[in-house]
Amino acid sequence: MNQREKERYLRDYAILKSQGKPFFPYAVAKDSAMAALVLAVIITLSIVLGAELGPKADPTTTTYVPRPEWYFFFLFEVLRVVRPPEFVPFATIGVPTLCMILLFLLPFYDRSPERRPERRPIATAAGIITIAAMAYLTYMGANAGSPNAVDMKPPSSLTGAALTQWNAGRLVVGQSGCLACHRIGENGNDGPGPQLTHVASRLPAAAIAQTLRNPTAPMPSFQSLADSQPEKFRNLVAFLGQLR
Repeated sequence: MNQREKERYLRDYAILKSQGKPFFPYAVAKDSAMAALVLAVIITLSIVLGAELGPKADPTTTTYVPRPEWYFFFLFEVLRVVRPPEFVPFATIGVPTLCMILLFLLPFYDRSPERRPERRPIATAAGIITIAAMAYLTYMGANAGSPNAVDMKPPSSLTGAALTQWNAGRLVVGQSGCLACHRIGENGNDGPGPQLTHVASRLPAAAIAQTLRNPTAPMPSFQSLADSQPEKFRNLVAFLGQLR
């Protein structure tokens, strides 16, 4: 924008400003009405739909994997993408802080007085990219699958007692916290442990059972489960032994 265009813009702005409406009571009344409307919608939704309640909190469990509220799903997905533990502080603190700083500094490195989006390419592109990235990460985080259950259909070849054992083993996986480090189908996390969706194609059932009893750190041992509740351990091995 050259000097002539800047002077014309300031002149037009001064004319429009002199013809505008005062902040009080016009803008205050409009903002108050909108705030009351939003509050009424929130109260109505809370009464009609209610709050989603999960299982009763158990402070003694060590296998619970928390999930954030929907407005933090984008940050939750960033943590799923950033695998190395040493990068976790950067993902949780550095990335959001850096994005916020760039947005706050946007008026300083995009000094154009234009307000039309097509005439402010830097601001428009920054806004679109930010909104699109947060929307995509929120969608991916919302569809990540439960961290405490395996949403997988049993093989069609399983019937009777084998099917019952498979379903029981699936419950053991969810209750034992395996999905905190492993991914099975659409559920769980991609690390630090390997994916188990097709673990039976790599290891036979006997090798799976031996790995559970004597795993490589930091994976915990399931030897105590095999000793105290052998049926649960057999169900667990049977379930993993069918993942091909």
